[in-house]
Amino acid sequence: MAILLDGRALSDKIQENLKQEVAGWKQKGKRLPKLVVILIGEDVGSQVYVKNKENSAKNIGFHSQVDRLPENTTEEELLRRINEYNEDQQVDGILVQLPLPKHIDEEKIILAIDSKKDVDGFHPLNMGKLFIGKPDKLPCTPYGIMRLLEEHDVEVAGKKAVVIGRSNIVGKPMGQLLLMSNATVTITHSHTKDLKAITKEADIVIVAIGESEFLRADHIKEGAVVVDVGMNRHVDGHLVGDVKFDEVSRKASYITPVPGGVGPMTIAMLMEQTVANARG
Repeated sequence: MAILLDGRALSDKIQENLKQEVAGWKQKGKRLPKLVVILIGEDVGSQVYVKNKENSAKNIGFHSQVDRLPENTTEEELLRRINEYNEDQQVDGILVQLPLPKHIDEEKIILAIDSKKDVDGFHPLNMGKLFIGKPDKLPCTPYGIMRLLEEHDVEVAGKKAVVIGRSNIVGKPMGQLLLMSNATVTITHSHTKDLKAITKEADIVIVAIGESEFLRADHIKEGAVVVDVGMNRHVDGHLVGDVKFDEVSRKASYITPVPGGVGPMTIAMLMEQTVANARG
């Protein structure tokens, strides 16, 4: 049976360390970090993600501001707010919760955020730094996965790693971070032929395609490390990942649970990058 890569436990540990650091700042009268999250519309998933981020910031002890805006907020209004926060020296991190309503250009919004305050790590400047091997702000989910592997002493250097999914948020930066840790990386996607033949050769498999219980036991070799980025609502209402957990966990050496694996690490990395900005 696979060993669980417990993201919740590591996230709690990281956030407790941040909490102690921020408490020390408060005692010395130092300015506390501030994170601003902008949420547009009533998307239920986005509401939950934002609430979790808000709770984490408050638990650590720094300032968290959530701007909840109506669905019909104009692109111009959103850009104006972002510019205000860019110029506000008290704000260390700016996050615009995705997805955005269709009338707002997502790319334009991401570009508008000051790259230094882009604690989500999505700005093209930060992506560019990552891809030339000089990272600054990192996309939080891939960053959290690397920290989770490191915490459990999972050897990455020299290993064959397969990433299923090629999104800008997870797949592409995940591949680059693995490459920077000296893995041999293959990125697969919906047009990949004979996927099983590729994944069965992998020492590490990262699954991020948003398809419920897609990866089965016959996709992996004995002893592979499996990281499940998926978060899908099952027909009976409970959350499942992109991995068929009960099958794959019998064959893998390490595996992330859903929930409690990658999700908490994403939030922990967001908090860490906000505090890092405040450190200066």
